[in-house]
Amino acid sequence: MAVDMIDRSKLSGLIPEPVTREIIQGAVTESAVLRMARRLPNITSKTQTLNVLDALPTAYFVNGEATTGAADSKASLKKTTNMAWDKKKIYAEEIAVIVPIPEAVLDDSDYDIWGEVRPRLQEAFGKVIDAAILYGTDKPTSWRDGIVPSATTANAVVTATSDIYKDIMGEGGVIAKVEESGYIPNGVMAAIQMRAKLRGLVDNNGQPIFKTDMQGDTRYALDGMSMYFPMNGAYDPEESLAIVGDWSQLVYSIRQDMTFKIFDSGVVQDPTTGNILYNLMQNDMVALRAVMRLGWEIPNPINAYNAGLENAFPFAVYAPAGG
Repeated sequence: MAVDMIDRSKLSGLIPEPVTREIIQGAVTESAVLRMARRLPNITSKTQTLNVLDALPTAYFVNGEATTGAADSKASLKKTTNMAWDKKKIYAEEIAVIVPIPEAVLDDSDYDIWGEVRPRLQEAFGKVIDAAILYGTDKPTSWRDGIVPSATTANAVVTATSDIYKDIMGEGGVIAKVEESGYIPNGVMAAIQMRAKLRGLVDNNGQPIFKTDMQGDTRYALDGMSMYFPMNGAYDPEESLAIVGDWSQLVYSIRQDMTFKIFDSGVVQDPTTGNILYNLMQNDMVALRAVMRLGWEIPNPINAYNAGLENAFPFAVYAPAGG
């Protein structure tokens, strides 16, 4: 396949540096996961090692002052303690997005090409990142399992029943699952279908439990936690109605700035079916491929509450019945 590849240094007129920064920031914004997670400084290599606390120190009371020859002198000595760290790695993997552009559009100098391309790039990056981190969909082999599979392994899943309030807020509910692992949940990601389910909750007198303002700007929240409803197509309500967690425990880092290549011939295939979507030469099109590298991890450090727990995990999943 004959390919005309143009690096960023040759695209200064087409891809200005501020646009590149805007796309990266937009990709983070379009990713519901990255918007809620904690960003670490950019990494300069493919892997970064995280030192994760694995054993807690212990403090002691000192019984008086040491006296030479005293029978209780040993009790007054200050004891030593140990701390231990485990190592986890962030693997920066390549994420690529291809945007086909008709040549006629490029020839139109009055057309705001980046006004059209930028949101498509950002949404595409956000969708593939969220799907991989939440469910492990098409994830690189070096990445850990997604949040939902990991929560399933940790037995941190609550299956929906007819009592939605108890499923979420009650003892043994999805919020309690996170707290039982020694974490304070600080956010909820949910399928958009959950909005209607919450609005439909009523008490024994038929009064709504979930209070909303029909005229004002009501923010959806649960137990003081903000709720987010991803709209980029990555969230799968058949796998999870809601994901509750301490999102500060999910960290990510970007490996590099975004790079671009322009292709003026070849084909663009559907990655699922293999069908040819565009033949660039026959369709008088060019294809812009944008690439960024990113990695993530859930360090899951030990704390005073979960030191004795085997499957402590900072997230829990509210799963649909029969899911």
